Amino acid sequence: MSQLKLLLQVALRNLFVSKINILIGGIIFFGTVLVVVGGAFVDSMDEAMSRSIIGSVAGHLQVYSDKSKDELALFGQMGGEADVGAVDDFSRIKELAHKHPNVKTVVPMGTSGALITSGNTVDLTLARLRDLYKKAAQGETPELREQIHSIQSHVRHMISLLEEDMKRRSEIVDNKATDLADVEALARARSEAFWADFDKDPFSSLEFLENRIAPQVTDGDMLYIRYVGTDLVNFQGTFDRMRIVDGVPVPAGRRGMLLSKFSYEEFFKLKTARRLDLIKEARTLNHKMIASDPQLERWVKENQTQTREILFQLDPIKTKQAVERLQRVLGSQEQELGKLLPVFFTMDDANFDTRYQQFYAELAPLLDLYRIRLGDDLTISAFTRTGYVQSVNVKIYGTYQFDGLEKSALAGALNLMDLMSFRELYGYLTVEKKAELDKLQEASGVQEVKREDAESALFGEEGTASLVANATPGLIDEDQQLDGLAQKLRREELANRVYTQQELESGVVLSAAIILKDPEQLEQTMAELQTSAKDSGLSLRVISWQKASGLIGQFVLVAKLVLYFAVFIIFVVALVIINNAMMMATLQRVREVGTLRAIGAQRSFVLNMVLVETLVLGLVFGTVGATVGGAIMQLLGRVGIPASNEALYFFFSGPRLFPSLHVSNLVEAFIIVLVVSALSTFYPAFLATRVSPLQAMQTDE
Repeated sequence: MSQLKLLLQVALRNLFVSKINILIGGIIFFGTVLVVVGGAFVDSMDEAMSRSIIGSVAGHLQVYSDKSKDELALFGQMGGEADVGAVDDFSRIKELAHKHPNVKTVVPMGTSGALITSGNTVDLTLARLRDLYKKAAQGETPELREQIHSIQSHVRHMISLLEEDMKRRSEIVDNKATDLADVEALARARSEAFWADFDKDPFSSLEFLENRIAPQVTDGDMLYIRYVGTDLVNFQGTFDRMRIVDGVPVPAGRRGMLLSKFSYEEFFKLKTARRLDLIKEARTLNHKMIASDPQLERWVKENQTQTREILFQLDPIKTKQAVERLQRVLGSQEQELGKLLPVFFTMDDANFDTRYQQFYAELAPLLDLYRIRLGDDLTISAFTRTGYVQSVNVKIYGTYQFDGLEKSALAGALNLMDLMSFRELYGYLTVEKKAELDKLQEASGVQEVKREDAESALFGEEGTASLVANATPGLIDEDQQLDGLAQKLRREELANRVYTQQELESGVVLSAAIILKDPEQLEQTMAELQTSAKDSGLSLRVISWQKASGLIGQFVLVAKLVLYFAVFIIFVVALVIINNAMMMATLQRVREVGTLRAIGAQRSFVLNMVLVETLVLGLVFGTVGATVGGAIMQLLGRVGIPASNEALYFFFSGPRLFPSLHVSNLVEAFIIVLVVSALSTFYPAFLATRVSPLQAMQTDE
């Protein structure tokens, strides 16, 4: 102890004597700050991202078929959807999981993607007109006739705009580039004769407009959306970050869909309005300026030049109202809306906030801001497991978001669908689908023929070929067969049917999310569930949330590896620098070492003296570095690190990451500093012990 006390006194005395020691201390200081801040930041992001993934869709564990060709990837993977095998009966997974004492909830799931088309402005207007004529067929009223005339005027207005667009195009490009068939179709649609005869056969007239006029408008979108088929009531009760934003939840046991608020705003909102919202968010949240940000400048320019969608939406009455409102706002006497809109959308940092408010106060009430309204039916088409295309009509009940992740494109990419509609899109033969096929089979007279009897049934002697019939004109009433069976059964019965909990749980799923009572026992619970599945004869894989989230889940692991690699490189460099510095310091102290040896100091004392000096140097500057790193983390923990883009919203689990400092971060920093300090000192210390007293006394300063 007395020797150690003496060594510490010598180390403290020499701490700031040499400039080399200050250099070494500076390296240790900055290395410690890096380890503390970097480690705490990555750990905090790991915790935040785990909250995002666990709280949004994955749960703590995911269970899926062990026969799957690909790994489960809830947020998608490179090259499309993962090829995950189906689990035929979710109730067996639920029963198995609930036997474990650490399992709190099990939620059935299946993720997939589909194509939807929102239609262009003409399509949507014609669809409304078609619905009015269907109502008129059941009984016309003066109010209904007035609505029909209003929409007819709107359609004629859009046709005139299309004709003007075609004339402008023909002035710019060669007339030969214009399709003569389109010109003739527009001419017919503009004619008074067409509209005079419209009510004689409205559905044929609508068919002509839908097939020949609507395709000339190119503002419709074919969208690819990802969705999760699940028990919606169970899902909302399990993932407490989920919140209904607009509309209402899907009633228990009903078919329906909830669009993510992010997708609804991003893909279904009027593009002009969406761009204004994005500019507003960028200016408010990220303090960007239109004058200095190229992206904001581009959005402003697009709003000035892309006004066609607004022009097509407004019927003559609303067009007149829009002109009057813009004249008042702009102080202009211009009568043409097509010229007023570019002037209105000419925005800069000085007038943006005013124009933004004016848009939503003056123009938005005249427009349909969303292509799909809450309460509408959305047709979704997807490839089934066997490769053919299946379509379902699903009612949109509302929009939802995960609190804290409302701006995240990753969390917002998933829409929620009822489990029965998901199974139908997947290609699973539901009870009502089988009933529909049975009715169609009965109505069409289809017979079941055994394989060995097929030849005689088709090519038997005259009068014995049971599958051959002569064509009889008028035998099949298409309207009765198709409307009576397919449309009525599918749209009315399915929309109104309420499914029992047993029906929801006794069918196909692609995976199941498991919420644990104690997440600290995740690894143990995962292993025990895997063993239980094997013992029960269930071919299942049980994986953690991190693995289930695919590449996203591995992001933090990659970030940690990058940080540790950077720290490794820095400290390898530090090791070399400290080693060389200690070599120089040792050579400068040869006379001192020789004197100590001459008065009786042993080699071990000299070795310990050099080691203790370096360790004290590491402890002092490491403590200062850890203190500064801790102070930086405390500051960041109070003000937060803003999420500058949508991806960081997900990784930060909200608009800001508030990092926290753990004791483990300080312990790791001190261990690394002491190990590097000790390793860099061994060779110089060894050289110091090899100096003889006589050689040291003969060395010049």
